[in-house]
Amino acid sequence: MSQVLRLWKKTSALPQGKRIFSILFAQKAPYFATIRPRFVDIGPNRAELVIPKRRGVHNHIRTVHAIALCNGLEAAMGALAEATIPADKRWIPKGMEVRYTAKATSDITCIAETDPGQWTSESLSDSGGDLPVRVRGVREDGEVVIEGLINLWVTPRR
Repeated sequence: MSQVLRLWKKTSALPQGKRIFSILFAQKAPYFATIRPRFVDIGPNRAELVIPKRRGVHNHIRTVHAIALCNGLEAAMGALAEATIPADKRWIPKGMEVRYTAKATSDITCIAETDPGQWTSESLSDSGGDLPVRVRGVREDGEVVIEGLINLWVTPRR
């Protein structure tokens, strides 16, 4: 079990544990702290967090800024990747393709998902390979405001 998943399981069971985990996760990659992510769930092949709608992530029309949304999607993807990747592999983001589909007028739930078969040795070559992670951001009313793929480059750990 990865360090991230172990820490999630340990802290999320405590009072205020999800909040503590979210703060610790944002310290690992400080730019995540700009969106103040609140992790809801982390497990193999799925991670979910909430970006609170607040002035610090607003754009000029007072909706959640597109880059803040991308930051939330990347944080969710990173938690998923850490919770899912086999111990003999490592990953790095290779690219992101997103579509903005509606205004982000509320808190946004960012979700990252993969299929279990994507992480098997049969799916990934010995020298490395692409692994697409599906991502989306959802408004409180259920409307998807952003969706796309984050491609990871997965290679053997040396």
